[in-house]
Amino acid sequence: MKSASWAGKALILALFSVSLSACGNGLPFAGKQADAASLQTSVTDPQARAFYQARQWKDAWDRKSEKQLLHIISGAPANGLKPDLFLKEPLPKDPAQREAALTRAALRYAAALASGYADPKSIAPIYTIPRPQPDVATGLAKALAGDDLADWFASLPPQTDEYRALSEAHLAYLKQAAAVQLQPIAGGKPIKPGHRDPRLPAIAKALSAIGYLPTNAAAPARYDRALVAAVKRFQGDWSIKADGVIGANTLDALNLGPAGLARQLAINMERLRWLERDPPKTRIDVNTAAAFLDYWRDGQHVDRRNVVAGEPDKQTPQLQASFAQLVANPKWRVPDTIAAKELATKSAGWLAQNNFAIENGRYVQGSGDKNSLGLVKFDMADPQQIYLHDTPAKALFAMPERHRSHGCVRVQDALQFAALLASQDGVDDELQDAMISADEKWVKLKTKIPVRLMYRTAFYDGGRVQFRPDVYGWDDQVAMALGLVRGGARKAIEKQGEDIGP
Repeated sequence: MKSASWAGKALILALFSVSLSACGNGLPFAGKQADAASLQTSVTDPQARAFYQARQWKDAWDRKSEKQLLHIISGAPANGLKPDLFLKEPLPKDPAQREAALTRAALRYAAALASGYADPKSIAPIYTIPRPQPDVATGLAKALAGDDLADWFASLPPQTDEYRALSEAHLAYLKQAAAVQLQPIAGGKPIKPGHRDPRLPAIAKALSAIGYLPTNAAAPARYDRALVAAVKRFQGDWSIKADGVIGANTLDALNLGPAGLARQLAINMERLRWLERDPPKTRIDVNTAAAFLDYWRDGQHVDRRNVVAGEPDKQTPQLQASFAQLVANPKWRVPDTIAAKELATKSAGWLAQNNFAIENGRYVQGSGDKNSLGLVKFDMADPQQIYLHDTPAKALFAMPERHRSHGCVRVQDALQFAALLASQDGVDDELQDAMISADEKWVKLKTKIPVRLMYRTAFYDGGRVQFRPDVYGWDDQVAMALGLVRGGARKAIEKQGEDIGP
């Protein structure tokens, strides 16, 4: 991550706060009606044309509703969006062209709030999670007729605690980005509690700018207890080992500053808008950026546990797929790509020791403690052949950085999790019998459970907004679609030991 790349970019993000009230300055709504013929010539956007066709090409806007719309769009930063994505000043003087501009802006902003500004399928390598399909043209017509534009627009984005928390944090960081100019903190030796270091005043200023220290905190000469506590809180919110030692990862995160954090929040609010407003009541949501899963049953949050997701060069895709069976004592039928790259060079002794054999021309690892799928597999049905599973590499779950797989998702205490699912479905006896057999067996669940694999580098944990590094580099794709600046270069994750599992 090139920390210095964020220097001076606070002003770019502060432009979010520019009001659109100036759009009408010097160009008051004249109250003139746009005739149908002029409207048919001026309106070129297909959705806007459908909107006017439904109203027999009668104009929609007057002085009051125009003023309301300008005010509503000026509040786009609360949703992590730039107002000029939808409406640019000045508005045309011609009544028909002005009508067209207002309607186009209203429909585009409504669609952005209701289902996202960007199409995830056009910017993500793989994206199969269902997306809302709102009829914003009909909604806009009803809102104009009922004189409730503000309430209608406010109802379109996600109505969740998480979205509200990200929105509030985004506005707070935008304000700080405009008010505080931070210089990048230089790298160097890690700073340990009690040590002296010339970078400490800059570190304290950076922590103050993002709310981890009081704004009037004195610049410390020594890395004292108060600063250590603030650093530990910050590290915890970034899933960095909260030991108070200020190393490269902590400095990279600090150097984002409020502008970088505002950008990250805007990106992840967009990702939330891509999601259905009424997701399946029973489901598993996996945040592959933060490497944990949440299990929901009948609308209630039941469980959260760590996972291991794909390495930066073997990314876990963003998809939704379901499973309706558990596989006890699974065999691993090794994909050809892994076999060619990682097994072809292994000795016959190593293959035998790790229970690999050739079956029907493919490497297959037999069931057992050494199997790379562990002792249970959650057999999702998707063309990408991505699934959840156990693993013999248990130590990985305790690591802050958990992107170590070939793309599938390894689940912490997977046997316990499988037992929970089986018990809730009344098939726990069947699972126990299958496990005891030591052979590969399938246990059918009564409930088909959808799994959503989502990539979110900022999220709300119910108490605080947390951030994670953009290990896959996918934030830039969303940022560019939203008209935001690029982020810094990704920092390579150092591999530790050999791991051939899926």
